[in-house]
Amino acid sequence: MRVLHILNDVTDRGNGIVNTAVDLAIEQARQGVAVAVVSAGGGYKPVLERSGVLHLTLNQSRHPYQVFRALMQLRRQILHFRPDAVHAHMRTGLLLAWFWARFYRYALVGHVHNVHDPESVVMGLADRVIAVSRSVAATMARRGIANKRIRVVVNRTLGSRRNSPLDLVERAVLAKPSVVSVCGMSHRKGIEELLHAFEIVGREIPCAHLYLVGDGPQRKLFEAQARRSKWHDRIHFEGFHPVPQSYMLSADVFVLASRRESFGLVLIEARQAGCAIVATDVDGVGEALDGGAAGVLVPSRNVQALADALSKLLGSEAERRVWGSKALQGVGMYRVEVMASDVQSVYDELMETRNWRSVSDVAYK
Repeated sequence: MRVLHILNDVTDRGNGIVNTAVDLAIEQARQGVAVAVVSAGGGYKPVLERSGVLHLTLNQSRHPYQVFRALMQLRRQILHFRPDAVHAHMRTGLLLAWFWARFYRYALVGHVHNVHDPESVVMGLADRVIAVSRSVAATMARRGIANKRIRVVVNRTLGSRRNSPLDLVERAVLAKPSVVSVCGMSHRKGIEELLHAFEIVGREIPCAHLYLVGDGPQRKLFEAQARRSKWHDRIHFEGFHPVPQSYMLSADVFVLASRRESFGLVLIEARQAGCAIVATDVDGVGEALDGGAAGVLVPSRNVQALADALSKLLGSEAERRVWGSKALQGVGMYRVEVMASDVQSVYDELMETRNWRSVSDVAYK
């Protein structure tokens, strides 16, 4: 089988959509699938190529003339690679691939990673729509995509060749006790509420430190908020880190305070590191934490509830050990080969339903 993934880019700067797609492509290649990735390029390009994944360059910027150029260039790449399935992870790529799907017989798969983006309904143009959680699937159905075309494939990237094995990761040196959050610096990630919650935690746990690992458009705004805090010297903005697991391994408590979150891939990584986890119960977060069995769930935007959960864990080493043990239970199900198998089932279903088998031999004549 031949699979063509379409992404805006393959940046190695902490984009969860890119990380998931890259991991999937690499694992598919390892399992013997012929795989290519179309994107504008980025830091993961050498990793892909070393793993046997062909990278084809495509600039998908939305200037009208560039869109036309991208459309024609994608046609050449489709004719060159001859995919059985085109797997689009972002809207622009989906629209470009949808146009040519009317002329070339390939199955078109749209992958919905961002539930918070209302324009993700465009993915409904695909033959099958992959949702990264049951919550995302329900949201897409409410937005008008037929249930019969939606398939849930949970983000599973543990064991990825993109990352070093966990036992080789050097632990970050953190002040104790420490709360760590790994996320983009944006309002959607609930950083404002987390900083307000730390005002309460700082009074109750006088030695507690907060580490914010990541970068993003609102970082300066949050830094300004932190400077106004009585505990500003215990709030640390660490910026982007290529191996965030080094912080997770040293954390006393891991927290994700998101307002919206399709699934929360970072929660699976925190579980693998054995963290005691606190997270807001939004969208697919509960699914990533086994309904609350693998981490403490609190209401979104509820500063007091978030502060109470953090203070309780920080104040009890025994409680942290219990939740760290719970986080590890069943985490093996999130290995990347399971995700690749689930995605292959979607492809196989399409091949059988539409009689597209051996498309690469006949569809491009």
